[in-house]
Amino acid sequence: MTHLKILSLTLISFFFIACGGASDASITTAETSSYEHAEKTTQDEILNAINEARAVARDCQDGNGLISAAPALIWNSDLYSSAYEHSYDLAQSNTFSHYGSGTASDVTGSNNGDSSYFNDRIKANGYVGYKTIGENIAGGQATIEEAISAWLVSPAHCTNLMNSNFKEIGVAVVSDENSEYGIYWTQSFGAKK
Repeated sequence: MTHLKILSLTLISFFFIACGGASDASITTAETSSYEHAEKTTQDEILNAINEARAVARDCQDGNGLISAAPALIWNSDLYSSAYEHSYDLAQSNTFSHYGSGTASDVTGSNNGDSSYFNDRIKANGYVGYKTIGENIAGGQATIEEAISAWLVSPAHCTNLMNSNFKEIGVAVVSDENSEYGIYWTQSFGAKK
């Protein structure tokens, strides 16, 4: 019976990490200064950190083995708007999902009378005529480097981050110290036709 409990906890922990969540330890160490620091991270700092991560060949543990380094991404303001909308919604609604909350802070979902999904937000924020899009979220990380580290240990998020088909990105961080994770990161990826 003890082995089953350990296995269950291990699987639950793996799932939690794969969703970009934070451990209780990193949540409790996030102080007000961490919230302020995260939101003051510049576009250049974010883009440089992501492109540095993409510049290294790696195994995302997704079954595809070692993949080559990916080309640098360029910033896209429409993708940033989509990412900001979702990070803001996650912080305001105290939720953590690729689906929007369906509340007023989920602007795209609220405008459509439903909760939004990443493709809805990306289109609603003006990124149209694309051939591929994607999204990563993370919660509780005080720096872009911590968020990237969390994404890289999650197979699905690492695969998105390293996807050479993506050419553009927008990343937003929003904090609310009264929410569960305190700091919310969203990456919106895309490539036009």
